[in-house]
Amino acid sequence: MVQSTLPLDAATRPLGAVVGAYFRLTKPRVIELLLVTAVPPMILAQRGMPALGLIAAVVVGGALAAGGANTINCWIERDRDQLMRRTHNRPLPQGEIVPSHALVFGIVLNVLAFALLATVANVLAAALTLSATLFYVFVYTLWLKPRTVHNIVIGGAAGAVPALVGWAAVRNDLAAPAWLLFAVVFFWTPAHFWALALKYRDDYAAAGVPMMPVVHGIELTTRRIAAYAAITVALTFALTLTNDVGRIYATAVFVLGVLFVTRAVALVREPTPQRAIQFFGWSNVYLMLVFVAVAVDALVR
Repeated sequence: MVQSTLPLDAATRPLGAVVGAYFRLTKPRVIELLLVTAVPPMILAQRGMPALGLIAAVVVGGALAAGGANTINCWIERDRDQLMRRTHNRPLPQGEIVPSHALVFGIVLNVLAFALLATVANVLAAALTLSATLFYVFVYTLWLKPRTVHNIVIGGAAGAVPALVGWAAVRNDLAAPAWLLFAVVFFWTPAHFWALALKYRDDYAAAGVPMMPVVHGIELTTRRIAAYAAITVALTFALTLTNDVGRIYATAVFVLGVLFVTRAVALVREPTPQRAIQFFGWSNVYLMLVFVAVAVDALVR
């Protein structure tokens, strides 16, 4: 086991540095995208703007739970993170936080999230949020990630749960539109993450993580990215069959879908690290705009 040689005594460090280190443990950039996929389903379920207090509870509760899950993920992978250029500057590999303190922090965040959502929203939304954390930690991080090339395909279910949480917080049930939005995020995730894995292929190889580009090479990975992009776009159109969305949404996902697939095909033709990271960034924008279209369509209708 790799041991950090840096000081761990928070008492000797400025408070701002300690707070900043804990904040970075939560992977705030990841949290932003998760919240984007939670609020529009609330608007769709309400067919208008839900109560601001309920939206705040879902946003804060979701951020706490996602931050807690990410923190526990960092605790589990702290030794592996030291082997990768992309992650070796995280707080735990750098010795900025005592590992046991990070684990407690992650657990506490999830307890607070469950209590908030169960109190302000409902138990179903709280239970779904907790299930996402448990799936991410035990199924993806501990079981799938170090063992199978399909890790992100299956493990991506955790990141798709916020779509269910948003709907459940309003309706206290899970109907077809919620499951379709879940499926959109689920099938989007491999295309999104494999693009990042292409960029950092050597990192994952050095850490012994069997990501798609490491196991099956660049050519097959880019073709799989294009295939999952096409499936994702098809699922965005499937939502129109529910009659819960209208022309604004349909027009938006058509334009966005053409751009998404076109860029995926461009990556197949030119599978360079630069092209891969550009697609990775664009995939974030694509998913965000699809969910924005859900919200705008619901509000206009």
